[in-house]
Amino acid sequence: MRTVSGGEVAGILVAVFWAILVSFLAVALARLAQTLRATTKLVADVTDQAVPLLADASQAVRSAQTQIDRVDAIASDVQEVTSNASALSTTVASTFGGPLVKVAAFGYGVRRALGGRKEDAPAGPTRRTVIVGRTVPAARRGRRNRGNAEK
Repeated sequence: MRTVSGGEVAGILVAVFWAILVSFLAVALARLAQTLRATTKLVADVTDQAVPLLADASQAVRSAQTQIDRVDAIASDVQEVTSNASALSTTVASTFGGPLVKVAAFGYGVRRALGGRKEDAPAGPTRRTVIVGRTVPAARRGRRNRGNAEK
């Protein structure tokens, strides 16, 4: 029988550890390859689903832009109608407003002149005189008339 020297034992131990290290590395590389295949498949699936989603999103943005353009056109039309209505209102007020106030004042003066004032009818607190947009209570009217009579 032959005896095994220390160098041979060390060589066998190194060979065994080398074989174990290579086995662990082979298993790790196999798992890494499996992970890379799964990742590649996942990226391909995501790409297949993302392309139609991006196309739909692009179509939605185009549709929204069309709707915004329509709303903008409607808003400008409404603004134009508003300015036309304002101009019409101003024209009507300036055309009919002054003469109507004058006719009303004239009618009131004619009624006062023809009808006279009834001295026996009490002037209650609900009776008011309208003077071009202002109402004057009966009590203040009486004071004003008495003040003018005293002067």
